[in-house]
Amino acid sequence: MTRAITILGATGSIGASTLDLIRRERDKWRVVALTANCQAVELARLAREFSAEVAVVADETCLPDLREALAGSGIAAAGGAAALVEAATRPADITVAAIVGGAGLAPTMAAIEQGRSVALANKEALVSAGDVMMAAVARHGTTLLPMDSEHNAIFQCLAGNDPAHVRSITLTASGGPFREWSAAQLAVATPEQAVRHPNWDMGAKISVDSATMFNKGLELIEAFHLFPVGLDALRIVVHPQSVVHSMVEYRDGSTLAQLGPSDMRVPIASCLAWPGRMDTPCAPLDLAALGELTFRAPDEVRFPATRLCRQAAEAGGAIPAVLNAANEVAVAAFLAGHLPFTRISVMVEELLGRYAPPAPTTLDQVIAVDAEARSHARRLLELV
Repeated sequence: MTRAITILGATGSIGASTLDLIRRERDKWRVVALTANCQAVELARLAREFSAEVAVVADETCLPDLREALAGSGIAAAGGAAALVEAATRPADITVAAIVGGAGLAPTMAAIEQGRSVALANKEALVSAGDVMMAAVARHGTTLLPMDSEHNAIFQCLAGNDPAHVRSITLTASGGPFREWSAAQLAVATPEQAVRHPNWDMGAKISVDSATMFNKGLELIEAFHLFPVGLDALRIVVHPQSVVHSMVEYRDGSTLAQLGPSDMRVPIASCLAWPGRMDTPCAPLDLAALGELTFRAPDEVRFPATRLCRQAAEAGGAIPAVLNAANEVAVAAFLAGHLPFTRISVMVEELLGRYAPPAPTTLDQVIAVDAEARSHARRLLELV
């Protein structure tokens, strides 16, 4: 029996890993829609390979190239924000929400509103719009499957257990490429150094977030919305080997941990096959070869991002959306060579002190907060 799947963000790292798993069990899947930002040729290639019903580019200026690349295939081509939302509403057993950034908010909400299964890899959905999104999940009876490795690990460790029995949840962080660097070294870190993650193969933005520890802070905000145990029960620990992906401690003193290789195909497979399991090409863990697993507390002096994210989660309302928008603008400026690495967190904290809009109650209000926060953040950049 085949299952229908839509992948929002098919040409990114999550999309590529998802399609790699589907490719290995091609007869079990029917691809409904594939989307990308503006990678028209690559998107068309994938749409042809997987016989997608429709291919969509978010950037409408890329639509002519997509149509040309799909000519004669019988695959529909579309472009623009409205087309992304329409793709997300097409009937599918599971929708993978893997669009990076605020552009993924509206299509993710559209998928949630269909009341089926959504495998969530878009951080902004819960960081910026957690209250709004989770209310929609409850209202529509949607099955939300966390695809981030840490949240998927927690999801697996919680399976069959009552969250009321949870004492704490610990998210592990690799610490990124700069975990041993001094403050003086961090001040002159380059984009090329920041994107060289020691364990994971990720895009530039998420790699920088890992280097600043913002990635883990954002994941803490996500966990706050996904798992109803309270903010005080959520912890972060640095685990350089990236083998233990998260842990759940229960009231009786038992701690369950999910271990696996540093390969996103593991949590993706968990979502695709849920509530069952499926094969992956990942090599099994060899604990004897690893030798040891180490853990230590995060350093919030050198890496203040986790502190800022916890404070944003405590404040709630629009503050996490402001934090996320400011971080995106700051990371883009760093990658473009316009902002020092250590100023990323400083700029985010400055904006949080200047801009505190009312709490949004709809997705349109979240998107408006996001846009206004980005505008404020760009004005701050002019002062650097």
